[in-house]
Amino acid sequence: MALSRTTALPQARSKSQSFLARSQERWGYLFLSPWIIGFLVFTLIPILGTLYFSLTNYSPVTPDETRFLGFGNYKTMLTDAKVAKSLLVTVNYAILAIPVSFIVGLGLAVLVNSKHLGGKNFFRTMFYMPAMIPVVAGALVWSGVMNTQTGWLNQMLETVGIDGPDWLNDPQWIYAALVFIGLWSLGNLMLTLLAGMQGVPTELYEAATIDGANAWQQFLKITLPMISPVIFYNMTLMLIGAFKYFDLAYVLKNGTGAPADATLFYNLNLYKNAFTYNLMGYGSALAWVLFLIVLALTLVLFKTANMWVYYGGEGKS
Repeated sequence: MALSRTTALPQARSKSQSFLARSQERWGYLFLSPWIIGFLVFTLIPILGTLYFSLTNYSPVTPDETRFLGFGNYKTMLTDAKVAKSLLVTVNYAILAIPVSFIVGLGLAVLVNSKHLGGKNFFRTMFYMPAMIPVVAGALVWSGVMNTQTGWLNQMLETVGIDGPDWLNDPQWIYAALVFIGLWSLGNLMLTLLAGMQGVPTELYEAATIDGANAWQQFLKITLPMISPVIFYNMTLMLIGAFKYFDLAYVLKNGTGAPADATLFYNLNLYKNAFTYNLMGYGSALAWVLFLIVLALTLVLFKTANMWVYYGGEGKS
């Protein structure tokens, strides 16, 4: 009798623990269900929907005439001059915007991290605040600043005898204008780089000073390697952002791509096909090609990380 009680006790305890585990699992799924439902409804199903649409001629105007085209939309892209032009515009912008934005953002981070700068909190706040301004509001402000006739930028140039360019209507100057306006919102880049710099152990700088290294050498040999993971993170975001570039060009030029298609970015061309011309199937194909391009470039960037990204005591990634 005693033996049966002894064996029954662990069995009862096991059943109790099993019931508790199942109960906790059910509660876990219950709390996860809002996220799961949101992911399915707002992310996964739309993604699969665009994949299906990209293989059809679907248009919301004439949904009854939808036909399956296979890879027809993708073949059309190969001969679409607008696609080639928009890719070229996007690449040209990325080549100019990414290095300029990074250098300026890094310079601001170094400035507000300097021990010789007084009022650091004030300057950090001032440099970050423009990033909080909505893109549309910022675009309207800068369209006035860069106005050929009334903008104060050209008026300042005229005071020193320089005839200012037509910033927003000259294809040769529009990229420089967009990059310059983009510097307005470098607050996030500055803050992440600043956080990385403040995480560098001061002992490294003290040891380098004892060894006779000057400030520039310390920056190149200590600061940059130690914040390389932060640089890599920002480079990835900037690369993705450059290929998704849309809002500022759309607001400044009303989505026309002017001047001479110089602002016809890939994302703008995608938007016009999908929502202006109602070619939702073709627009979906453009979206998937954009995804594949960004994915490929991001993977290449991750591959290069092995050569220059340094993680503490682990060496390079």
